[in-house]
Amino acid sequence: MMMMLESAGIPPLTDHQRSADNDNPRGYYEFERVKKLRQGDTDWLQQAQGKVVKIISALLTYLPSDFTYQVLFMQRAMPEILASQKKMLINRGESPEKIDDVAIAQSFKSHLAQILDWLSNQNNFSTYYVNYNQVLKEPSQEVHRINQFLGGKLDELRMLAAIDPNLYRQRK
Repeated sequence: MMMMLESAGIPPLTDHQRSADNDNPRGYYEFERVKKLRQGDTDWLQQAQGKVVKIISALLTYLPSDFTYQVLFMQRAMPEILASQKKMLINRGESPEKIDDVAIAQSFKSHLAQILDWLSNQNNFSTYYVNYNQVLKEPSQEVHRINQFLGGKLDELRMLAAIDPNLYRQRK
């Protein structure tokens, strides 16, 4: 998604601290200060205006209410998320048995219910739910919907060109 949005003309806010690797060969598009939202580090939000920022769902509740946000909330099939996490552990030389799939899935399902409820009650958040698998299945339709949600001024052809089906490796 970050590549799609950047290709369409929205600059990403990233610090390039986490470089590309086997798990994410095109890079991570992360901004480390985002991880400090929980501690109240929000001064960087001024420089984020007009840009796209990758934020995990668990940190959305720490965004201050004096800004408005357009959120593309990425969703993916749970078995694929778990497979991806296991593969990442293996690539790091760690045991994939560290993850109890049932416990992780239940915890994530509970978290999602809470965050989706929270988002629905925020007046300063506009949210569009993007199904990762649907983007790969019907990219033109999904890209058009994303563009409409974000104001209809993005280059949809460039967004489509940024989609690389070869990066879809953990299929379940």
